[in-house]
Amino acid sequence: MRYCVHCVLPDTRPNLVLDEHGVCNACRGHGRRPEVDWDARARDWERVAAGARARARGGYDCLIPVSGGKDSTWQVVTALEAGLRPLCVTWKTPARTAIGQRNLDNLVSLGVDHIDYQVSPDVERRFMLEAFARLGDPAIPMHMALFAIPLNIAVRFGIPLVVWGENSAAEYGTTGGEGLGVRLDGAWLRRFGVTHGTTWRDWVGDALTERDMVPYRGPSDAELESAGVEAVFLGHFFAWDPERVLEVATANGFRADPGGPRTGYYDYADIDDDLISVHHWLKWHKFGFTRTYDNLSLEIRNARISRDRAVEVIRERGFEAPVSDIRRFCEVTGIDEDRFTRIADTFRDEAIWRRRDGRWVIDDFLIPDWEWSEAA
Repeated sequence: MRYCVHCVLPDTRPNLVLDEHGVCNACRGHGRRPEVDWDARARDWERVAAGARARARGGYDCLIPVSGGKDSTWQVVTALEAGLRPLCVTWKTPARTAIGQRNLDNLVSLGVDHIDYQVSPDVERRFMLEAFARLGDPAIPMHMALFAIPLNIAVRFGIPLVVWGENSAAEYGTTGGEGLGVRLDGAWLRRFGVTHGTTWRDWVGDALTERDMVPYRGPSDAELESAGVEAVFLGHFFAWDPERVLEVATANGFRADPGGPRTGYYDYADIDDDLISVHHWLKWHKFGFTRTYDNLSLEIRNARISRDRAVEVIRERGFEAPVSDIRRFCEVTGIDEDRFTRIADTFRDEAIWRRRDGRWVIDDFLIPDWEWSEAA
């Protein structure tokens, strides 16, 4: 493993590449932000919003996919300030947290209509377990649903604009410049939609039927174009920074988790769902890093923390397994924790990990004197 010399991400992270100087593409991309004419981008947003208002059929002029997160509140506030009338749509997680529900209720109270779309718990359970066992990622159903459901509703209601938050491909690294644009389309979803390149059709089989997969079947690019639906990233028009987004969200009633971070470094991110931490935790097995590394790398790029201090934070935190959330995942899917561990270990990349003295270890780890536990 090689680590970016500017942030703390390793080259095992999907779509992250280090250049000849040892700097990752995510850091290079962030470093080009001062070259962007953000005033011009803001004017572009005003034109996009005006176009949506002009194309609306007398009802909603934009749709906003939302959860109980800070970005959702920021998206809603920005849309309302642009004079848009949004319909907000949520894929309802089977394990929503109390703080997530509280923030979602607050978001709706800002003055928007809202659909809370719940997939059959039985279908979701079977799909999560199948995705975990086959590809080591139980969040594939979540990502398929949260992208497909809002786009389907936009097409059905004839809503001309769908407003997403940040472009994760731009913020966390992508190769060749793909995914750094303004629009979310089929090509973006196939590469960056966190579905391992699969579509709903790939999951039809013994465990899941075509009818089961209805909530996960999004419209094609042609169907979106025919319906006049445009899907854009708000982070293209405004420089996305989690702290700046948090300021806007907090000023409009959003609250962080009083219990501290659920997964990663932030106490205000990934707080609306008990199960998202399991998805992030499996990065440790597959790629040798955790959500904390992602979050700290954003802090480094935004000059709020040094790389040396970020390394110390990782050292201080030590082993970060989300024990209670893994237990919750096992309850939802109906498996025991031993089976969870056995499945997770089948996805441990042995090009990264090796057994030493009965423990899994990573050679050339970011912290040379890391204390490897038996549970790692």
